[in-house]
Amino acid sequence: MHILVSNDDGYSAPGLNALAREMRRFGKVTVVAPEHNHSGSSNSLTLNRPLTVTHASEDVYVVSGTPSDCVHMALTGLLGERPDLVVSGINCGANMGDDTMYSGTVAAAIEGYIFGIDSIAFSQTDRGWGELDSAARMAGVIVERFLARKEHGEPAVLLNVNIPNMPFEALQGIEATRLGRRHQAENVINEVNPRGMPIYWLGAAGKPRDASPGTDFYATQHGCVSVTPLQIDLTDHALVHKTAQWVK
Repeated sequence: MHILVSNDDGYSAPGLNALAREMRRFGKVTVVAPEHNHSGSSNSLTLNRPLTVTHASEDVYVVSGTPSDCVHMALTGLLGERPDLVVSGINCGANMGDDTMYSGTVAAAIEGYIFGIDSIAFSQTDRGWGELDSAARMAGVIVERFLARKEHGEPAVLLNVNIPNMPFEALQGIEATRLGRRHQAENVINEVNPRGMPIYWLGAAGKPRDASPGTDFYATQHGCVSVTPLQIDLTDHALVHKTAQWVK
């Protein structure tokens, strides 16, 4: 099979290279990844300037854009054939709960899913690339099981995977989960630059608010790998009827 690999940490990130190596045991791999880090870029596409692509090696393309740009370009003309699977990551840090709304890693997988291709985003729960070989091995296990059990003709699937930074043998299993929720983000940090101008840093993400059993937070806190199926329909279907009354 043919697997497209992307990420949001940039083409030289250890997580991307580890994931690409692991995916090669399933067949052909093509890497299309951003030139620079685009963490937090969500699903943004670059529409205000042209993009450049550097063919870094036989199967590696480097794009001067976002993760969504990378997958979008790969699927709309950059590659000569349609891949069978899109994988994104392995991200340096968790993408759980509300994080998925901002994540460039998840966004790359979403772009593949929009084009009707099975897509999986992989992240480690802690930063620093600790136990990366274990995470890559687990990514291989999940892809292998998914490919073996997904029935032919089923609609495309979008999965968000978070892997604790633990030795492979210490992981407590794989759990199907729902997204948890975070408290609101911490306040901005106000500083002054060397020229005396005020500058601001966004505050840290909020602590988990819903980390109850069944959530991605709960699973990873207990040493399990979290696998959350996602959808992109943001409609609150229960409120459609009431909204009709509001706008009349």
